[in-house]
Amino acid sequence: MPFNALTPELIVAFEAIVGPAHVLTAQRAEAAATAEMYADYGRDHTEDLHYAPDVVLRPANADEISQIMRLCHEHRVPVTPRGAGTGLSGGALPVHHGVVLSTERLNKIIQIDERNLQATVEPGVVNEAFQNAVKEVGLFYPPDPASKGSCFLGGNLAHSSGGPKAVKYGTTRDYVLNLQVVLPTGEIIWTAANTLKNSTGYNLTQLMVGSEGTLGIITQAVFRLLPYPQHNVLMLVPFRQEAQAAEAVSAVFRAGVIPSGMEFMERIAMEWSARYLGIPLTVPEDVRAHLLIELDGQDLDQLYKEAEQVYAVLDNYNVGEILLADTAAQKDELWRIRRNIGNAVKSAVYKEEDTVVPRAELGTLLAGVKEIGARYGFQSVCYGHVGDGNLHVNIIRGNLSDEMWNVGLREPISEIFRLCVKLGGTISGEHGIGLVQKGYIGIALAETNLNLMRGIKKVFDPHGILNPGKIF
Repeated sequence: MPFNALTPELIVAFEAIVGPAHVLTAQRAEAAATAEMYADYGRDHTEDLHYAPDVVLRPANADEISQIMRLCHEHRVPVTPRGAGTGLSGGALPVHHGVVLSTERLNKIIQIDERNLQATVEPGVVNEAFQNAVKEVGLFYPPDPASKGSCFLGGNLAHSSGGPKAVKYGTTRDYVLNLQVVLPTGEIIWTAANTLKNSTGYNLTQLMVGSEGTLGIITQAVFRLLPYPQHNVLMLVPFRQEAQAAEAVSAVFRAGVIPSGMEFMERIAMEWSARYLGIPLTVPEDVRAHLLIELDGQDLDQLYKEAEQVYAVLDNYNVGEILLADTAAQKDELWRIRRNIGNAVKSAVYKEEDTVVPRAELGTLLAGVKEIGARYGFQSVCYGHVGDGNLHVNIIRGNLSDEMWNVGLREPISEIFRLCVKLGGTISGEHGIGLVQKGYIGIALAETNLNLMRGIKKVFDPHGILNPGKIF
């Protein structure tokens, strides 16, 4: 669908809505010596991609966003919503230029309702800041992506982000009760009610969650909360065979234990993270992979009983010496190594695939990834939230030629995705489709499914101006 270019008249109209200080263009950024800051609005954490916006707008509330969207809808100007820019699928990249609409100023925790275990927040609140705020009153918001210290809740909603605790507690979508949304045409709606049960019409809330900013711009969210778990037990389990580490995941669940975290790290992943952090780490030569297993709850004695059950399961596998973290500092250090694997890989040139399969099929997926890599000549670093079947496959550029990197990898990546689907999985667990995976979506979804989605997009966004070039 053709879009129109910005005009000086539109820039003036935007200034009237948000104030001149919150209308940024390349020319103004150059004059103010903030060109690099402006350039950041054209990139996220996806590879080294960059698309320059024509203008960046930083509205302060839903009413300002509504006015912006009405103008852009009327004049057929593309709008790319943006949170913190920590996404890994290119979802916040303005591939058609136009307007980047940043939610950074919508950063208030409006209410923490302790009586109903709910909170109302704006999309520019940082995930970890929200977690800490509710923890202060004894409450718990579980979704905790690796980027929780910098990512916005709005971006988490756009992708239904997960993180380590998703294995026990679920992903972002499992905590959303109600959303305030500005539609592409400028109308402001609430999608549901602030209730735990709702059977009133179609579920627009869940339709909006995971829609990657293509259907509307979320301006408030009402989340349900849980009581904060007072205790946790953390163990690092070394395996001499990667396949056994993958196999043990399902075995722990079959024994009746539901961990609050179960993370897989192949040997090279831990080594890369430790080197990135400058931590001295010696992994025994015969260890090929680790599982980081966390148990949490309100009763420490019960957690130790569950830990004994986990130990009993692990007796069936060829494991090394299990480390039971006995101090908060030791637990934090282990989690720091795990959470920084992604940052370590980003220090190289890489492509990240967000594969997910039923957890019992992890061993087959991992073996398939390594076999495909050997056949096509690339190295992969694998880690992820294996408790819910989510394996992050990072393909390293290394010595691959430009032709192989830019074109040749499409077939092996397609093979990996076809294997996921064959195993009952799909091509993205939490990163979304965005820009970089849209060419593969037909592997996971039939054309009938895609046409239904395109029809929904058309209803919400008749001119196709909101986050164009994503998903389809």
